[in-house]
Amino acid sequence: MTVIKKSVEINVPTSEAFTYFARPEHMADQFPENVGLNVVPVDVKAGMGVGTTFRISGDFDGKKLEWDCETTEYDYLRRIKAKMIEGPFKRWEITVSFDELGEKKTRVSMEVDYDMPMGPLGGLIDKVKLKGIAERGMETGLYRVKALLEGNGSIPVYITLAAYRHILKEKADMGCSVSDAIIKIIKDRQEALAKSA
Repeated sequence: MTVIKKSVEINVPTSEAFTYFARPEHMADQFPENVGLNVVPVDVKAGMGVGTTFRISGDFDGKKLEWDCETTEYDYLRRIKAKMIEGPFKRWEITVSFDELGEKKTRVSMEVDYDMPMGPLGGLIDKVKLKGIAERGMETGLYRVKALLEGNGSIPVYITLAAYRHILKEKADMGCSVSDAIIKIIKDRQEALAKSA
């Protein structure tokens, strides 16, 4: 059994941090692009709550892994927990907890608890290599989310990371707010469609 715990303080209200992490597909934002992590909701229950299932796949240090998870706990503004229901591990659970530190400050703590397959050999591989990779990845991921959420103090929960980066580039180029950049992108698109019609 391996347990990895990491936390970070994010300068956003707890409601924004919770809403972001409540969407399983946002897990992909926490990993470097070379992992090619893909998280796809399979069966969504009441607001991404208990019973929601999703599939995780990616390239982990040259090994393609895929597993299905189910949300087992959804305590609004406090905790989200999911576990593997089918996949390569003997057991895999993730818990994300939220502590309100102020009106616009939240501590987000992440804990992954897993058992490797292959008995003692799997344990040795975990100790020698995988645990360190997982610890660094989790810490880096939390800081990526911190930077993403603090980019403007708010991020729509339905936007992809690629789209959000495009919006941030437009925001920087225009010297305006994210909302104004979104409006400009929409207006430009509407004007282009009107001209082509």
